[in-house]
Amino acid sequence: MTKTLSLLALAISVSFAASQTQAAVSAAQAGVLKTTLTPLGAEKAANADGSIPAWTGGLSKPPADYQGPGSHQPDPFAADQPLFTISKANMQQYTAHLTPGQIGLLSTYPATFRIPVYATHRSGAAPQWVYDNTFANATSAKLLEGGNGFSDAYGGTPFPLPQSGVEALWNHIARYRGTYLVRRSSEAGVQKNGNKSIVTSQDEALFHFYDPTGNYASLNNTLFDYMGFNTSPARLAGGGLLVHETLDQVKEPRQAWAYNAGQRRVRRAPTVAYETPVEAVDGLRTVDDTDMFNGSPDRYNWKLLGKKEIYIPYNNYRIGNPEVKYDELLTPGHINPDYTRYELHRVWVVEGTLKPGMRHVYSKRVLYLDEDSWGAAVVDQYDGRGELWRVSQAYLKNYYELPTTWSALDTYHDLQAHTYSVQGLDSEERGSVDFSQPSPGDGGFTPAAMRRKASR
Repeated sequence: MTKTLSLLALAISVSFAASQTQAAVSAAQAGVLKTTLTPLGAEKAANADGSIPAWTGGLSKPPADYQGPGSHQPDPFAADQPLFTISKANMQQYTAHLTPGQIGLLSTYPATFRIPVYATHRSGAAPQWVYDNTFANATSAKLLEGGNGFSDAYGGTPFPLPQSGVEALWNHIARYRGTYLVRRSSEAGVQKNGNKSIVTSQDEALFHFYDPTGNYASLNNTLFDYMGFNTSPARLAGGGLLVHETLDQVKEPRQAWAYNAGQRRVRRAPTVAYETPVEAVDGLRTVDDTDMFNGSPDRYNWKLLGKKEIYIPYNNYRIGNPEVKYDELLTPGHINPDYTRYELHRVWVVEGTLKPGMRHVYSKRVLYLDEDSWGAAVVDQYDGRGELWRVSQAYLKNYYELPTTWSALDTYHDLQAHTYSVQGLDSEERGSVDFSQPSPGDGGFTPAAMRRKASR
């Protein structure tokens, strides 16, 4: 069970009441997706001083030295040098472009944590069919009652012109990451003294929502299926997890099954949702921390706070370079800044505050969503006293073989305990995510299929 995603005039900063539903935008409003906005709803134009350039289509083809599906992605920006580096000593000059969590990291680790800032490349891109579906979604997609899902949407961004925080959140949850993928990667929990535990697994996922031949109406409330098996360490090898990710998890909670290698049995897993600690990384993140945020939004009131220009992790190809060893990358307190890259990008700011009567370890979480991909790049999380507690960062890059923007790896920091965990490590693996394999269909993600794969 180790592993389980503009128009400022439309950015209405209101919480979404549980009894409301949200209507789609008009055809006239949607027209901006073909003029001043990108096909996914970002601003095409550069910012005022040009430090964020105009979007001109992003990266849509691999570079010449790319070795093919499943291989590590060469860095198309390898020749770039940092423009400057932010540290605790100079961070006051840059606080307008930092999140409270990033300031917290700089303050917690003043001698070692740094933010190397590079020239901004708006590399975000997606296939044309995703753009076409997104345009259709703008005038058809509707939130389900309470904001616990959406209807009348095809495989694309559901709400490219978001009118509420929960719509923007669903854009993150349902963002494009291919249709079927296979990968081998590791995750690690790193203690205050630098001691770490690494778990490696073989994973696959089928994103039903992004079946190019289908639409939401045929999905039976299922967004995606996931299956993963541990390959190391020896004490965990063979154990696995199967998840059927439902859309409306209030109506139908996600279904999960665990495979016990010693007993050779598949059993229904206990709750794999919300604030349940993830055992593989010593409980250093919650289940719904994974992928920056996942699962049902129902425990929070979500507000869309508008846009900001923030230094976020972007175009992080160096992290996955096969020459980078985990021991070099996983340093005490945080990953080694020498291998990271930040750029100035516009982000949507979405704030979730815990509803009265609801339970969660976080009283508030604030997500910073990359405008070009809708992926959360940074998330700040607050404890029951309202104090900043945990900070998550997704080190984004363009998987140009599709193309799509997704994370090279994710980090989850506990500022109070001085611990962190990392998910998505693959520099020591034979390759990276493989999006080219033929899909096994629904039949490849059943308890029976899990048993068969485990016995191979």
